[in-house]
Amino acid sequence: MQRSLSSRSAFDWDDVRLFLALYRSRTVAAAGQRLGVDASTVSRRLTGLEESLAATLFQRGRSGITPTLAADDLLPVAEQIEEAMGRFASAAQGLEREVTGLVRVTCPPDAAEVVLVPLLPELIERHPSLRIELAPSEALADLTRREADIALRVVRPERGELIVTRLFTLKWTLAAAPELARSLGTLRSWTDAPWISWGEGRGHVPAARWRTQHVARDPSVCSDSLRLQIALATAGAGVVLVPEPSLDHFGLVPVRLGAALREEAAAWPSDDVFLVTHQMLREVPRVKAVWQHLVEHLGDHGASRQRSKSSK
Repeated sequence: MQRSLSSRSAFDWDDVRLFLALYRSRTVAAAGQRLGVDASTVSRRLTGLEESLAATLFQRGRSGITPTLAADDLLPVAEQIEEAMGRFASAAQGLEREVTGLVRVTCPPDAAEVVLVPLLPELIERHPSLRIELAPSEALADLTRREADIALRVVRPERGELIVTRLFTLKWTLAAAPELARSLGTLRSWTDAPWISWGEGRGHVPAARWRTQHVARDPSVCSDSLRLQIALATAGAGVVLVPEPSLDHFGLVPVRLGAALREEAAAWPSDDVFLVTHQMLREVPRVKAVWQHLVEHLGDHGASRQRSKSSK
């Protein structure tokens, strides 16, 4: 027998978020990660939602979940609700006058540790009512869906109502733990050292592409997490291409190269680093404060000023 929505005590935005997370993730566990809850909670809430709708939204299987025709029919409406909620939240935030509240910042894990963390004490001291949530992830958060307020990215976004500013150019270099670097001496061939690199799933990363083009051997260890690659290098597992700022921070040293390799090393990857936010958030005081602080300290002008200070 059909049951109406009124038989359920609540049907709200959280139900829509649950539905969208499941539809986009296609596994209960991944949806839970998006929502910040465990898989059993997602499964229980999904059962309750389907019972209230008297409809099956997802077919469960060993490899994940598959949307049903009912879910496909609901998706456009759910996305309209999501968009409307985003506009409502942005409009409400536009009413703010003080630098207070939460700002969610996403960036790669190594950048969070090396670049962002040293800047936060001054920012928090300047704005005591400000709260920062760091979301280190190799995946790109969707700013249009409010998965983060500000992002540091090495790929310039081409779509969406986003504001983007270039901060600086990040150069990469070949590094190793000091003991391994000493034992290798001057590297005469790329194959004379064990390599740490990206897995097949991240073969498009510039550092992975360079290694594939120049090193005629598989990596000794691979990981899709640069932070884990750095940990492996620190433990002496091999040499690794890393952003230059990571060297001193993690106690790594450059690998010495013979003359035959230095020309190829000139083609090591470099990344432009961009600061990104949604255009509706740019003038919100709390977001604006974080944005300006990062531009001041990480932008080319700010970085040059910092280098000038340190050289005196």
